[in-house]
Amino acid sequence: MAKNQTVPDCLKALGAEPMPAEVEVGGLTLRHVRTFKHDFFAATGLYEGNGRQAVLKIGRRVGFLGLPLGWTGRLLARHEADLFTRLADVSGVPALLGMVGEDGIVHDFVPGHELRKGEQVNDEFFTRLEGMIATIHERRMAYVDLEKRQNVLVGEDGRPYLIDFQISWPWPIGWLERTVVGRWLCRRFQQGDRYQLRKLRRRFRPDLLTPQELEESYRRPWTVRAHRRLTRPLTCFRRWVLAKVDPKRGDTERGRCEQEAG
Repeated sequence: MAKNQTVPDCLKALGAEPMPAEVEVGGLTLRHVRTFKHDFFAATGLYEGNGRQAVLKIGRRVGFLGLPLGWTGRLLARHEADLFTRLADVSGVPALLGMVGEDGIVHDFVPGHELRKGEQVNDEFFTRLEGMIATIHERRMAYVDLEKRQNVLVGEDGRPYLIDFQISWPWPIGWLERTVVGRWLCRRFQQGDRYQLRKLRRRFRPDLLTPQELEESYRRPWTVRAHRRLTRPLTCFRRWVLAKVDPKRGDTERGRCEQEAG
């Protein structure tokens, strides 16, 4: 496939539609500056207005292979907005400004960058990140998605930030949270969070680990091993498809940043 071929519209959350040029949320008028990412599940972009920068994330609206998938975008948006609200007082979680329609959420923009491969973060970075994860766990939640280092932002202040709560636990099914199965699942997800955090420490600041912590960072919980066995074939297939339809994406698993002008 030619390298200048664009991503098929069916693999974009909004199909052929661009991100909105302007949105209203919380009494603010925000205008589109650029699109960070437009992948299968969501379109994410930078907006500005009233001296404020914010991020708009819109869940999937269009169907795929004849299947209607707009309900997934609405469900994930409500779920993520709920978790942002629950964690509003946690340092390192940007403030939720509100929802746009039923499938879009807007939160404060965090100046910084994704945790880069081989980056040397400061001595307090993982201590702070560990504190954030511990607070999330205390509230009967689990982040779930720490395996992707791109989900951890390094702010211009050198502090860690978490911005993507799309698949974090709990889902907005109150009765499941209160069941034995729900509590068991939450503990297993939390165990996975702690393992992924130790692994991140090993990869980025192994000098701050004790010998025992270093050894523990190689011990995958059985839930993590089972998850990898179940999802690895799908992940490899998805990456192969993306490499064919979007060769410019580089090492970004979910599709390239489009860098569109507003």
